[in-house]
Amino acid sequence: MAYRGLETLPFVGEAEIAAALDSLPLIDAMERAMIAFSAGEVAQPVRQMVPVPGHDAIIAAMPAVGEAMAVKVVTLYHGNAGTDIPTHQAVILLFDKANGSPLAVLDGRLITEMRTAAGSAAAARRLAVEEPKVVAILGNGVQARAHAKALAAVRPFDELRLWARNAEKGRAVAEEIGAVFHPDAEQAVRDADIVACTTSATEPVLQGAWLKPGAFVTAVGWNTLDGRELDDTAMANTVIVESVDAAHNQAGNIRGSGCAIFAEIGEIYAGAKEVPTGATVIYDSVGIAIMDAAAAKLAYDLTRG
Repeated sequence: MAYRGLETLPFVGEAEIAAALDSLPLIDAMERAMIAFSAGEVAQPVRQMVPVPGHDAIIAAMPAVGEAMAVKVVTLYHGNAGTDIPTHQAVILLFDKANGSPLAVLDGRLITEMRTAAGSAAAARRLAVEEPKVVAILGNGVQARAHAKALAAVRPFDELRLWARNAEKGRAVAEEIGAVFHPDAEQAVRDADIVACTTSATEPVLQGAWLKPGAFVTAVGWNTLDGRELDDTAMANTVIVESVDAAHNQAGNIRGSGCAIFAEIGEIYAGAKEVPTGATVIYDSVGIAIMDAAAAKLAYDLTRG
């Protein structure tokens, strides 16, 4: 292959990614990436985070080498909430694994949004009941919307509920995604087969006492290193993570509760570990770099035909 240099390096924007990237292929890609990660076939450090002085913000670097090779650089500015500027913004640089040449720069905001929800949906496809009646979403941001779509792709359900701390925004998002808004979190969660926690809360918004036995919970909100979405009772259930190292380093639910981790999700997909029948499952997701690399490679391949 002739070396192209950087002058012709393509940029793949959000609109192009949105047109090419569908939920089910991305969900399958997340499952494959997690299997490879837990099998020791991926090289990546724990996310490297640097605080931005003078702002409630971080910049983070997430390199990974597996089937795909890429690095994501992402910023999280909490002060952007409620403005036209996203709280999460990112770029992903994708490389040719064979020779190290850069292949493309991709807008990482939508990829981050979609791969996070796809990771939850992949776990739900394996661990949630096959015919859920009720799905409850806690939160009113991009992940609330993304999870409603991704979960419906793998587990069609009868009723969608939504709760948010901001009732006005929550009602608007509920109407947008076809959910029934519940002003009380317990009311939203009771009897739900699947619960998605997508908030930026730093104190628990979900209590384990509310959970239906056998429920599947995915917790994806970024709540700081020591912030929580779930209380200790919830975390006393069967806890699954993407990476044990990343969870101990960066998952506030796990750091705060001191809970035991049953398995990495890749071990579950590969059949190396099996969740006990009827167990209530907590999938505590912090997002790891190989998810971004795999999603970026899929998006690149699809947009390049």
